[in-house]
Amino acid sequence: MRTLEDIQEEYEFLEGDERYRLLIELGRELDDMPAALKTDATLVRGCSASVWVYPTEESGALHFLADSNAAITKGIVALVISAVQDKPAQTVAEMDVTAALEPFDLKNQLSSNRTQGVPNMIGLVKEHAARLASA
Repeated sequence: MRTLEDIQEEYEFLEGDERYRLLIELGRELDDMPAALKTDATLVRGCSASVWVYPTEESGALHFLADSNAAITKGIVALVISAVQDKPAQTVAEMDVTAALEPFDLKNQLSSNRTQGVPNMIGLVKEHAARLASA
């Protein structure tokens, strides 16, 4: 998975539909999430499309599996996940993910339907990180 910095560098050179294509491409790059993990427990509430996020921990770092049933939403999920992927749980728990995503100006780039679940997704990611950090 690309780093958030790499994505931002590419994103800044793009406009309009090209940015949508980049988001769709990012969504395709997510690790496959097994259907068995797409449950009510991993479903992110408040998203206009179905979004699932499942945390794992590998060598002290958080690794998320995520998916969505909508291509652009899946790209937004990938963007959020790229901000926290493979970082220590404590780092993610303390991180301002919203600030990390500000350069992408998602609220002005995408419809409110596409971005309404982003705060809930960030909240879920940080909740998982805090739980794993305190374990």
